Amino acid sequence: MDKIWKWLKSLFMTRYKVVVSFDSEYGNNDDKIYITKKIITQTEKHLKFKDERGFLKEYRSSSGLNYTIEEYDHES
Repeated sequence: MDKIWKWLKSLFMTRYKVVVSFDSEYGNNDDKIYITKKIITQTEKHLKFKDERGFLKEYRSSSGLNYTIEEYDHES
């Protein structure tokens, strides 16, 4: 019963697509794409969030990070 409740509740939660690029060009082979439910920290030099499986992901850079965050439609 608990699994059904969590599944039903997850249908109404907003998810985000996070794309982290390790250089200034998006769309090449070094990009990492994550789907997340919650962004914990979002600044120019620090990004911290939990991915969809619950694992903590954290990126830091003294020169600044290249990332994008957008709402994710899990039905498409």
